[in-house]
Amino acid sequence: MAQKITPRNEDFSQWYQDLVLQARLADYSPVKGCMVIRPQGYGIWEQIQKDLDRRIKQAGAQNAYFPLLIPESFLKKEAEHVEGFAPECAMVTHAGGKELEEKLVIRPTSETIINSMFSKWIQSYRDLPMRVNQWANVVRWEMRTRLFLRTTEFLWQEGHTCHATSQQAEEEAKKMLEVYRVFAEEVLAMPVIVGQKTESEKFAGASKTYCVEAMMQDGKALQAGTSHDLGTHFAKAFDIKYLDREGKTHWVHQTSWGVSTRLIGGLIMTHSDDRGLVLPPYLAGRHVVIVPILQGSNDGELLIQAEKLQEDILRCWKGSYELKVHIDRDSSKQAGWKFHEYELLGVCLRIELGMRDLKQSQAVLVRRDEGVKHCVALERVGSEVAMRLGTMQRDLFEKVRLWRQERMHEVEDYGDFKTKLEKVGGFFIAPWCQKSSCEACVKEETKATIRCLPWGEDLQPQRDQRACLFCRDASSSVRAIFAKNY
Repeated sequence: MAQKITPRNEDFSQWYQDLVLQARLADYSPVKGCMVIRPQGYGIWEQIQKDLDRRIKQAGAQNAYFPLLIPESFLKKEAEHVEGFAPECAMVTHAGGKELEEKLVIRPTSETIINSMFSKWIQSYRDLPMRVNQWANVVRWEMRTRLFLRTTEFLWQEGHTCHATSQQAEEEAKKMLEVYRVFAEEVLAMPVIVGQKTESEKFAGASKTYCVEAMMQDGKALQAGTSHDLGTHFAKAFDIKYLDREGKTHWVHQTSWGVSTRLIGGLIMTHSDDRGLVLPPYLAGRHVVIVPILQGSNDGELLIQAEKLQEDILRCWKGSYELKVHIDRDSSKQAGWKFHEYELLGVCLRIELGMRDLKQSQAVLVRRDEGVKHCVALERVGSEVAMRLGTMQRDLFEKVRLWRQERMHEVEDYGDFKTKLEKVGGFFIAPWCQKSSCEACVKEETKATIRCLPWGEDLQPQRDQRACLFCRDASSSVRAIFAKNY
């Protein structure tokens, strides 16, 4: 049996680490800062990949693959890009027993290598728009790491597009952010806030960065996805031009966008509890486990009924994902041990079946997030499972949405902000004058950053008539969300 998980209210960071290790999602690699994703964790990533890949293709992108190794000179072509990523870059300096004439960067992101190919592939307006996506690994040399949330190597998808006009590129960047928002809320059951990053927080080399931000159970923010309007910065660096219908030459306008395996960390910190993992049904590796209470004399009868229940559940299932139903036939472990194990691993629905239940023509159903036992007639188990899994997906989202709503604070007094930030945490909606100096001072004094400038109905940052939280200037304030973050 797994060791005791540290309660969240004692040490949230230790709780997270305990859960990741004990639920067998990931483990520490011999290479410092890297992680090994175990089958339990990789299965979640495969589910994320499968659903999101479908959405990305529906949005018009095609999958491709680009090299892991990037010539150092490529990274240097866009000044802001190299400045932003240079401290995190890992370099290959020797290969084949010799020192390389040019160092190779192990990709921290692929804008440069992909744009070197775009410059070959795009000549005419007929080649636009161009949309590619790749599922890959990247390396960023992190100093402080945490499994899934921040590791030296991680997995992600990165989309890259080229367009004829700036308007088309901006629309594309916002369209893909909406794909991430819907995915986060419908599949991850994770409510998010959509908005724009400040100049100091935007992606290195972008004109604008848009993001989706989620609140974790400790009140900190997790950036759950980003989409960048790159303007013509990389087009000019890599000479990506096209001829329009009149034969005139123009720079292309570009976007890039991506999410990573940190979504798994976000899932854990959004839904799980002190008993272990809680997963939305859309992402669960095992949805239903049937546990016959095996005691020897009547085991055959119980197992026959368990198989009938499995068949009935699968026959009644009409959901959009493949339902996975497991029968636990192991007679070497006690039922209590099994219950604990399946709660730890995040199985959505447990069905208990003992001889007493069989005599009463019923089974006991327990939904993982509720932990409440319900007696259900055997003939109704199949329909009940379908109903309860659908309800669970919706309930998880609504529970977190209401919880987050209680921790959204409107503030305009700096002293009040600092007090509440330390005592209760959460997201703080406050006026900001748009000066980077004020943003930097708040970050230095409180460790809180502007997570985003939330959008209004026009998909633009919202004006705020109040005076700036820090300097009290009211001439050009916008609404900003401040929070501590991962």
